[in-house]
Amino acid sequence: MEIFGGFMVMISIIGFFLAVVWLVMPFVVFAIKGKQDRSLELLERLEKQLAQLDDKVTALQHSARQTTSEPAGHTSDDAPPALDSSAAPSSS
Repeated sequence: MEIFGGFMVMISIIGFFLAVVWLVMPFVVFAIKGKQDRSLELLERLEKQLAQLDDKVTALQHSARQTTSEPAGHTSDDAPPALDSSAAPSSS
């Protein structure tokens, strides 16, 4: 009979622990939900600000391209500039 007594004490301790967890869990869930809603609101606000910044940068780049005109002889920005022989350092 001693085995059943120890087993019942162990079950009652586990049951008490589960009851405490069961009672605390709704408060934890609602606290997490509030924080998640706040994070979602901040994220949406940041996305709007980033979209506005992207629009401004795109508009500035577009206006900068229109104001600068390329010379007629210049074909590409990828070509390195020609070196002037008088400006090149001499190796002695």
